[in-house]
Amino acid sequence: MAAPRDAESQKVDIWKDVQNYYGQVLKTSKDLRTNACVTVARPVPKHIREALQNVHEEVTLRYYGCGLVIPECLENCWILDLGSGSGRDCYALSQLVGEKGHVTGIDMTEGQVEVAKKYLDYHMEKYGFQTSNVTFIHGYIEKLAEAGIQNESYDIVISNCVINLVPDKEQVLQEVYRVLKHGGELYFSDVYASLELPEEIKTHKVLWGECLGGALYWKDLFFLAQKIGFCPPRLVTANLITIQNKELERIIGDCRFVSATFRLFKLPNTGPTERCQTVYNGGITGHEKQLIFDANFTFKEGEIVEVDEDTAAVLKNSRFAQDFLFRPIGDKLPASGGCFVLESKDIITDPFKLAEDSNKKPKCASSVVGGCCGKKRSC
Repeated sequence: MAAPRDAESQKVDIWKDVQNYYGQVLKTSKDLRTNACVTVARPVPKHIREALQNVHEEVTLRYYGCGLVIPECLENCWILDLGSGSGRDCYALSQLVGEKGHVTGIDMTEGQVEVAKKYLDYHMEKYGFQTSNVTFIHGYIEKLAEAGIQNESYDIVISNCVINLVPDKEQVLQEVYRVLKHGGELYFSDVYASLELPEEIKTHKVLWGECLGGALYWKDLFFLAQKIGFCPPRLVTANLITIQNKELERIIGDCRFVSATFRLFKLPNTGPTERCQTVYNGGITGHEKQLIFDANFTFKEGEIVEVDEDTAAVLKNSRFAQDFLFRPIGDKLPASGGCFVLESKDIITDPFKLAEDSNKKPKCASSVVGGCCGKKRSC
């Protein structure tokens, strides 16, 4: 009986350390000791940049980096933000879902929740809404039921580099699966390790706070997703993390870290889906000409793209279904452009490979946001 109590005690210690790090130690992103929070991501669409600019200055100031976790096709959606911190992403999302949508933020650091709640009326009035479409909850992301989050109540769950701060990541993913509607997705950025972490890293307080000590071995994400019932994780972006501290470099040794964004979909059990041809109709706000769905699939308006079974299942059974035409392979589709044959492309699942490949390409410095971590680090 002693072991479970010891494990629970360890969780409590980690919660306290994280709360202290983000509530007391960190005042702004300048206090961070690695670049886990400020790695570069892909360009941000204009409508999202404008939404971010409308967020109150204090809310933005208390945001600790970690890039952007705002997916596409958001109108009227119900969204849950795990580790919402000062509420920056919640307030940006509240504009994008519109007055008929809703955004809930949950965070375990009371000080951060207080900052977020302080500006509910400010943003409601700024957006011209009759009532606020944002709610903030003080609670733990691995205990969503205790926070009153109901089964199958959200279209999308986002998390901005917070899951790594929770000891029991499987419990977090199980709770996310429970609260998602069928066809819903978890769209999240986090930090991943190149190998199973040794105890010296796992128990280092600063490395936990910097999103490294609790990083999941990247292959374990695929194992957990399958175990819980999600579709295979879809890699979106990835960036290598550098350690700007000699002491921390010594402790980390040969282990490497990457910040990466993945999409995990919860689909209804409709049986196997066959490969097919798709045509994107260009109907998604901010992505009218092309939809960069993930690192492997970009859909240009009116262009035929052949997709594998998993991708076909996701597109047909999620909120994206209305934005695509589907036909069996071999049928002629009313579209212009070439057909990309699936056999000729390698599907990338390894975030380290993607990050290394991305480093070889020239980057544009404008209109980008950090790739991950620790946006609020407050679970």
